[in-house]
Amino acid sequence: MRGLTNRLSLAVIAVLAAPSCAAVQPAEPRPPAARVMMFVGDSFTVGSGPVPTWRTYASATARLMGRQPIIAGASGTGYCNAGRVGRTFQRSFEEELSWRPAPDLLVVSGGHNDRRCGAEQVRQAAGRLLGQVRAKWPRTEIVMIGPIWLSDPPRKAYGVRDALAAAARAWNVPFLDPLGRRWPPEAILPDGVHPTLAGHESLAAWLAAELA
Repeated sequence: MRGLTNRLSLAVIAVLAAPSCAAVQPAEPRPPAARVMMFVGDSFTVGSGPVPTWRTYASATARLMGRQPIIAGASGTGYCNAGRVGRTFQRSFEEELSWRPAPDLLVVSGGHNDRRCGAEQVRQAAGRLLGQVRAKWPRTEIVMIGPIWLSDPPRKAYGVRDALAAAARAWNVPFLDPLGRRWPPEAILPDGVHPTLAGHESLAAWLAAELA
């Protein structure tokens, strides 16, 4: 009986020591994850008319920079103006972005719909949003874009721009001013306000160059 037990033990050891036919293949290296670029904005950012979200300047900028875009906001909204959807940029940030992992870059773009708000109200609202973003994502780079006007802007647009620039300075955030640029007629839809697809592409080329 003892001899049988010894033979069984030797057989088990031989099986365990034998090389496996199904050798584990080394895993292929995964490509690096795309860097994430988030936006909060109005109809210029989320799309309007014939231009959907995935073809706006925001999406086009991310493609030019090799980043993954996540776009939040809604038409008619601003820092103070809640629009028909009933939420400001800060509310859009809270509901659509703040629960996600921190991005590499957040672009806050707008002010076009805030021209009926007082300059001080705009400045304070923008400052609250920037403060909330910094508290939530201390390592994320933030860039602010002032109101976009593809045609001649009204005088109040400059007041909004100056208020936003002041808020950006207070939080040490880079501020980009599109009001100083001139855009060709083919960049504007027949409504005289929003960008055509060509207009979005022009905006994307400008923004990608500024961010680079």
